[in-house]
Amino acid sequence: MARTSTGLAYPDRFYAAASYAGLDGSLNSNNNDVSSRFSNEVALILYALYQQATIGPCDVPKPSSWNPVEQSKWKSWQQLGNMATTEAMRLFVKILEEEDPGWYSRASNFVLEPTIDVQMNHYSNFEPITENGNSFAETKTITAENGSLVQTQDKDVISEGLGSVVIYDTWISPPITGQNPKARYQHGAAVLQEKMYIYGGNHNGRYLGDLHFSTRNEILLNYDYQFQAVTGKLGSISVVLDFRSWTWSKVGTKAVESPSPVNIAPCAGHSLIPWGNKLLSIAGHMKDPSETIQVKAFDLQTGTWSMLNTYGRPPVSRGGQSVNLVGTTLVIFGGQGANRTLLNDLYILDLETMTWDEIDVAGVAPSPRSDHAAAVHAERYLLVFGGSSHATFFNDLHVLDLQTMEWSKPAQLGELPTPRAGHAGVTIGENWFIAGGGDNKSGASKTMVLNMSSFVWSVVTSVEGTVPLASEGLSLVVGSLKGDDILVSFGGYNGRYNSEVNILNPSCKLNLQSNITEAPSAVHNVTNTTRDLRSEFEIGQGKIREIVMDNVDSKPTISECEKTNERIIATLKVEKQELESSLSEEKLQSLQLKQQLLEAETRNAELYKELQSVRGQLGTEQSRCFKLEVEVAELRQKLQTMETLEKELELLQRQKAASEQAALNAKQRQGASGVWGWLAGNPPEYTAINNHA
Repeated sequence: MARTSTGLAYPDRFYAAASYAGLDGSLNSNNNDVSSRFSNEVALILYALYQQATIGPCDVPKPSSWNPVEQSKWKSWQQLGNMATTEAMRLFVKILEEEDPGWYSRASNFVLEPTIDVQMNHYSNFEPITENGNSFAETKTITAENGSLVQTQDKDVISEGLGSVVIYDTWISPPITGQNPKARYQHGAAVLQEKMYIYGGNHNGRYLGDLHFSTRNEILLNYDYQFQAVTGKLGSISVVLDFRSWTWSKVGTKAVESPSPVNIAPCAGHSLIPWGNKLLSIAGHMKDPSETIQVKAFDLQTGTWSMLNTYGRPPVSRGGQSVNLVGTTLVIFGGQGANRTLLNDLYILDLETMTWDEIDVAGVAPSPRSDHAAAVHAERYLLVFGGSSHATFFNDLHVLDLQTMEWSKPAQLGELPTPRAGHAGVTIGENWFIAGGGDNKSGASKTMVLNMSSFVWSVVTSVEGTVPLASEGLSLVVGSLKGDDILVSFGGYNGRYNSEVNILNPSCKLNLQSNITEAPSAVHNVTNTTRDLRSEFEIGQGKIREIVMDNVDSKPTISECEKTNERIIATLKVEKQELESSLSEEKLQSLQLKQQLLEAETRNAELYKELQSVRGQLGTEQSRCFKLEVEVAELRQKLQTMETLEKELELLQRQKAASEQAALNAKQRQGASGVWGWLAGNPPEYTAINNHA
């Protein structure tokens, strides 16, 4: 910040008070965090008075509604109106003395001048300044999209490690000296054992095979591994960045002998996933691509790479895919094949059995794409956002239910991100932060956050110009500083290759503990008469004190406060009525559903009885059928017997007919022989004897 003297009547004591309270951004203050020394309401008052004294009346836009902390600070400052600078300084010192009567005796003897943020460049860095023999690290801020300046004097800080005060929702580039890692994009980044690892990437069209890692809390380490496939040795040079001094330094590490040399080809567009004490590198573009996806593992204990054997049918080689760890499985979606074919297939790799499985999904899958971002919510839903085809950039959102394996496309609410590819995303709770990316015309300047439960987008912050945060192919991980989760970005390409590290402390994570906040209520109290006239009212979980100065016309302020309170109460009443109406509707719907459920259960009981009756009838009919089948079998047997008897009867009838015919013929021959014998003169007795013979 540029420091300018205001020539005010109370500078020395005010600047000492501001430094003691931790609002001037110096390292010499006893406590850089205002909220750790004072209550929320006092911290807001001091913040507002400090802004009024050093900057003037509030003319910055109202913050987003989803950020209650920033809204409270803005309202506290805005309600001071056109209060004179000298009066703001006087009241600042007066309130501090009431809260901490012995502050001046404990404060440092140096005097600071007020500071005003002015734009130095489009992204933050730090420059040392010297006052009264003391060295400070001066913060330069990233300008907001509307051109207004972001103030760094704030009660919500992350301090000491950066050597300055950093507000929420602002990208800061720490002051790093020494030799940075090679600039790159499309690299892999992962956090394991309190260290951030950077592996591979692309620089001037050349794939990189180095590995860098950095700690998240106090030390940032950087390792550059050079692989020698012939000897199997792993030589390394370590570059250490200490967060306390923000200085790169080199530390040598011993070479590791490998019994079976492994040639690990440089790559870009891969995914780096922590697993146990290993880092898994999945897929990626290579100079000589393989036919299928390769899974490489870096062992942190031995410091060696290995190629993991997988089973099943592996996916084709690709880069620009998304890989997410869900339990003990990796979910791989999309990407671009070695022949520039865009993909939208879905594979799962079981890390316990190292077996690939291609998943057939229902619903409408996202169109083929690469360089998208994906996140997992509640260990069940896979969210895919953005990416690009060969000619189109996307800003659509798709959700895959990992239990039913069905795609859906929910409606997105809030301020939708611009179409982009090459962006990066990380999750904190149910918030999914998206940074960077672009559309080949310009980089995406807005850092966005999506509530993965409501699918509502919000803008976290915005940058201007060709800064690393508006780059394609940058990486984004979740770090930790002073107990806060912070976003840490590295690298990217925006017309030039970057190797900067940027950090952001998001404020929306403050609301993760209670997504359903209690409605604000208006409370008016008359407190400490020695402190001017104040009216207090609650907003969210913190209190804001509106201060009415004794040397300023108080009637307009009181009237304005009353009007504000009335508006708040009216708004709350409307919201209460709406909630009560919604609750009544929900109760009515619940009663209707219960009634329908009762009717359904009654109907189900009746149907069950009918089913039992039908089953009994069916059993009876089955018994009858069995008896009938026995009778039919007996009748068939009798019928077969009758057929046999009929055949025997027919045979007997034929034999009888033959016998009768033979007897008839015999009689006829006998009669004929008697006539001819008489004619021949033979006596009948002779003829009969001959016939008998």
